[in-house]
Amino acid sequence: MSDPKEQPISRFPVPELGSLPSDIRDRILKVQEKSGFIPNVFLALAHRPDEFRAFFDYHDALMEKESNLTKAEREMIVVATSNLNQCQYCVVAHGAILRIREKNPLIADQVAVNYRKADISERQKAILDFAVKVSQSAYAVNEDDFATLRAHGFTDEDAWDIAGITAFFGLSNRMANVTSMRANPEFYSLGR
Repeated sequence: MSDPKEQPISRFPVPELGSLPSDIRDRILKVQEKSGFIPNVFLALAHRPDEFRAFFDYHDALMEKESNLTKAEREMIVVATSNLNQCQYCVVAHGAILRIREKNPLIADQVAVNYRKADISERQKAILDFAVKVSQSAYAVNEDDFATLRAHGFTDEDAWDIAGITAFFGLSNRMANVTSMRANPEFYSLGR
């Protein structure tokens, strides 16, 4: 078995940090300063600078804004739906973020394997039920789904947030799979 650090992080060319436009390089360096390493998604997606900018602007609009969903609940959506989409990168990377946000070393594995059996609240199960339906059969979403969310204190705007996160990470999952994006080894131990 080969050393994971020797494996390519993408099947597509990964640009050198110094060759990137300054705004992208600065963004990546800020992430590195905050986390102590550069998550491979930043390097892999930098292959296409305009798409990189659009991707991370939309990511931040969904994941960093004020919302009735906690940042941990947003990460739960990513982990649960990324597992269904068989996206190893997103399950591993966002699982690490979920463990940190929840201060719980077990939660990400539970949510990834079977959120219905995870040690989460009924509110969180309602979020994930809706997210999974959006991920796997959005065509079947109906008024009953919105009523269920309302019964747990969510508004239609919250439903939009859940759907937006789910849909965005559907894109992310597919690109990570197509590019054979590898999760950084650092993610595996974060929050444990």
